[in-house]
Amino acid sequence: MHKTLIILKPDCMKQKHVGAVIGRFEAAGFRIIGCKLMQLTPALLREHYAHVADKPFYPRLEAFMSSAPVMVMAIAGDYVVETVRAVLGPTDSTKAPKGTIRGDFGTDVTINVVHASDGEESAKVELARFFAPGEIIDPGKTAVLS
Repeated sequence: MHKTLIILKPDCMKQKHVGAVIGRFEAAGFRIIGCKLMQLTPALLREHYAHVADKPFYPRLEAFMSSAPVMVMAIAGDYVVETVRAVLGPTDSTKAPKGTIRGDFGTDVTINVVHASDGEESAKVELARFFAPGEIIDPGKTAVLS
């Protein structure tokens, strides 16, 4: 079983797309194994987006991601990282086809509904960043996974 991090961004929360987005992940066969609401701080965002923190677009990204609470989720299933990225569509919502989450609900490259880990290694790091030990639980097995 593979795990990945999902962040339902402020636009997803404000536009009330949470149920539709979660429904698509569940329809793809994935289980929610961790979930919480968070207000992301500048320090946490700088750590999470360290790979782009020096880019000219970063201040807009930080302002957007800290503009409202987000829902942080851990989801699990076979080939979860690859499949989630396909269900989401490209990062730039203007290039995402209809039928994908970003194509249906996103606005642009920043306001694109969902953050998802881009690989298994980054998923491990990101899950540890947002979930403390014991916060990831498989409800199908009722066993603590982290």
